Amino acid sequence: MNQTKKRAKYEQILEAAIRVFARQGYHNSTISQVAREAGVGDGTIYLYFKNKDDILDNFFSYKTTQIFSQFKEEVDTCHNALEKLERLVASHLTEFEQNRDLAVVYEVETRMRRHLSDEKIKEMSRMYFDLVAEIVEQGRQEGTIRQNIPVHLVKQYLIGAVDEVITTWLYSSKDYRLVSQAEPLVDLFINGIGTNGASAVEP
Repeated sequence: MNQTKKRAKYEQILEAAIRVFARQGYHNSTISQVAREAGVGDGTIYLYFKNKDDILDNFFSYKTTQIFSQFKEEVDTCHNALEKLERLVASHLTEFEQNRDLAVVYEVETRMRRHLSDEKIKEMSRMYFDLVAEIVEQGRQEGTIRQNIPVHLVKQYLIGAVDEVITTWLYSSKDYRLVSQAEPLVDLFINGIGTNGASAVEP
């Protein structure tokens, strides 16, 4: 089998696993279920992955890296920091809206693993954090983002908000477009909830 066919089969199995993990939950899923969803024999799975844990590791290292690379490409088409910020959030929400199974697996498994020493999660987070930090620094230079706010808080605030918006959408009884939350989320992020006459709380 040539490399192109091997890559196609690898992606076919990985996509099938994401669907199974989203429906069954990772811990309740089996290799046999993944194989059946992918339309291959159980043995074929082991030609590409060591076990179920290895499939999940590959989800984080390959699939999410692929997606975040797309986010970077989208951001790079914009000029100023605020446009980049809105494009990043909109791209994130659009991707997860279009692939709900991916959103379920990503949100559930990262929440369960983020307090563990999981290098895949750390690597993925660093990539996203670096992109946000790059946008924040540009915004500071342009004068559209304040100089006196610690960058680590900016990153945590933004990514935490995006995660919560996605989770709320996944489990909401209401039917609405996830991407519709991008513009108001960025507006809230940039302008806050206070008015021009509001005073900062003294430390």
